[in-house]
Amino acid sequence: MVERLVVGAASVSQLAAPLPMSLPAVVQHLNVLESAGIVSTEKVGRVRTCRLEPVALRRVEAWLADQRTVWEHRLDRLDVELNTPSD
Repeated sequence: MVERLVVGAASVSQLAAPLPMSLPAVVQHLNVLESAGIVSTEKVGRVRTCRLEPVALRRVEAWLADQRTVWEHRLDRLDVELNTPSD
C-alpha cells in the first residue's frame, strides 16, 4: 500500500484491487498506517482517498537509519568476537 501511495493518492478500492486480502483487511491496515501518521485519508462522498505523509516517512527513514547503524555496529563486534582466535 505504501509503495502504491508513493505514486500518488489513491482510493481504498484502488489500493485493495491488486491485493490478495479482503477490503475490511485493507481498511484495517490503512487504519494502522493512519494512526501512525504515515497515511492521511479524506472522504468525499462515498470515496475515501489516501495519501502518504512525507514528514512522517522522513521520521521513519531516520529511525530506520539509526537502527541500521546500531545493528551494523553490533554485527561488527560479533564478527570480531567470532573471528578472534581464542587462547
